[in-house]
Amino acid sequence: MDIVILIGRILFGAVFVGGALGHFTQTAAMAAFTESKGIKPGKLAVLGSGVWMLTGAALVIVGAWADLGALMLAVFLLPTAFLMHPFWNERDPQVKAGEQIHFNKDVSLAGAALALFGFFVTAGAGAGLQLTGPLFASLAG
Repeated sequence: MDIVILIGRILFGAVFVGGALGHFTQTAAMAAFTESKGIKPGKLAVLGSGVWMLTGAALVIVGAWADLGALMLAVFLLPTAFLMHPFWNERDPQVKAGEQIHFNKDVSLAGAALALFGFFVTAGAGAGLQLTGPLFASLAG
């Protein structure tokens, strides 16, 4: 089962590595979009969130404090869903549908990240070929 957990960590984290790389390679366009949502300075927010995502994803993938990495991703995703993709404010049906898809994706990935957080904390270092045990092991009860 350890290899299945490792593959799952890699697949889950890869989404965020790709997203983070987009933050670094499409900074200007993403900063303009970010500022259109009222978040300023956009460039700093885009680069900072890219570093945050990449760090969280790397922790999950390599299994070094994977619980912290999963929590970081959830902390990124939930505000992003509400701040960047408020589909309820859109009037154009196509734009609204696109924003609702992004919102739902972010919320569902946040749920998965929180589930992984709980898994990593309760399973400890023994599951999934991790480099370290959980940072939040004391929460395991």
